[in-house]
Amino acid sequence: MALFSNPILPGSHPDPSVCRVGPDYYLVTSTFEYFPGLPVFHSRDLVHWRQLGHVLDRPSQLPLQGVRASGGLYAPTIRHHDGVFYVVCTLVHESPESGNFVVTAGDPAGPWSEPHWLPEADGFDPSLFFDDDGRAWWTATQEIRDGRTEVYLREFDVPSLSLTGEEHVVFRGAMADSRWLEAPHLYKVDGTYVLVCAEGGTDFEHSVVVAFSDEVTGPYRGSQLNPVLTHRHLGRDHPIAAAGHADLVCTQNGQWYAVLLAVRPYGGYYYNLGRETFLVPVSWEADGPVFSPGTGRVEDSYPAPDLPAHPWPEVADDFSSPALDPAWMFVRTPESEFWSLTERPGHLRLRLRPESITDLVNPSAVVRRQQHQSFHVSCEVDFSPAGPREAAGLVLLQSNDFHVRLLLRADHEVTLVRRVGGQDELLAKTQAGAGVVRLGIEARGQEHQALVDGRPLGAPFDGRFLSTPVAGGFTGVHIGLYATSDGVPSESWADFSGFTYRTVTGIAGE
Repeated sequence: MALFSNPILPGSHPDPSVCRVGPDYYLVTSTFEYFPGLPVFHSRDLVHWRQLGHVLDRPSQLPLQGVRASGGLYAPTIRHHDGVFYVVCTLVHESPESGNFVVTAGDPAGPWSEPHWLPEADGFDPSLFFDDDGRAWWTATQEIRDGRTEVYLREFDVPSLSLTGEEHVVFRGAMADSRWLEAPHLYKVDGTYVLVCAEGGTDFEHSVVVAFSDEVTGPYRGSQLNPVLTHRHLGRDHPIAAAGHADLVCTQNGQWYAVLLAVRPYGGYYYNLGRETFLVPVSWEADGPVFSPGTGRVEDSYPAPDLPAHPWPEVADDFSSPALDPAWMFVRTPESEFWSLTERPGHLRLRLRPESITDLVNPSAVVRRQQHQSFHVSCEVDFSPAGPREAAGLVLLQSNDFHVRLLLRADHEVTLVRRVGGQDELLAKTQAGAGVVRLGIEARGQEHQALVDGRPLGAPFDGRFLSTPVAGGFTGVHIGLYATSDGVPSESWADFSGFTYRTVTGIAGE
């Protein structure tokens, strides 16, 4: 029997939402302050996924200038109806363009429409449900006070992409005095309306709860089995924690599955990879959905769905294409194009700008997710600084206030700086040889070692400060290629080539 391994999308892929169109499955996740926003993944077997692109890939769609770390895009939902794909989402930002919106596309690979903002839609974590009578419904969460929330429902007018009719508050949580009831998704199964929500916050106490109704507008009754899935009773030493935020999908063969988020702590209750996307089987009994039948918890492997296996060919990311691989992102929305893959073929060229990765700006950086607990990352940097403030190299980015910078500077000096709580600390420095320098970082669990031309720089350092329980926020670590002139104008650039990211033998479970 073929097995698949969890997570199906490793690294910072939180708040997954999935839909099926015939034999094809499409999935989106949150991206917060990163641009482009909301990656779109495609699968034929629910196990192997390829990224098609992003929902929001034009600056006009996604104004992220000045957004705080872990602000931005929260909890998208993707649905398909009558040949049209819909994504609804919340932009958390102190700007005129913020709140809830809907975008549409005929092809999930894009192009997607400009956002249609819904000022009449309160709250966050929206979802759409298309009933079999032709009506559509919007569900979302709104806060009452101090983390106490409620799920409301309003009719969604498809032609005008707007909410209509009265608001129906349909659920206030499964537990007494529950907090952060959120991520409501509505389904209709054998004539019964099933509301699946997250509850308890998005960390250790996270859970999945369900409620049922005979009418779409309620009243909804919570399941006697709630929470139907949680890991909070398993302790912080369990290898998978914080399971919740589920979305259900039924295969063309009638099998049910849920995608959901969870974390994999290591080195204690620390999870540098952030919240990842997992897949669990679901069965239906008289009391409703049973998540992970037989164990009731998210396992690291399961029998593969009864679908033809459909792995996708691997694509080399050697900067030989005229466009960046869709796994790469920027920190906030670029206001100008500071990168090039064509000025020097086979290289990514970053132009130095005054913006620094320590500030709430769009720096000259491209980043991608850390996806393994033990990994090696390295690249060659060809760079001739014109002044003492110019630098280029690698970053391990949790946020502007928590990260590591391994940078080539003037006179071929390489510095390793750790930033914790907004304060920089120089860990090590050395003189590199003339010409192209290879910078790298290798992690074995939480022990990280900087490398310069393959040789260790300084002592190993502990990476726990890059995890969410220390740094806060909602994202995992992103690996970045970065160049800056640190507050002064510059005409310089840095060329990156030979980028390598791979897992290494490190700790149990990888």
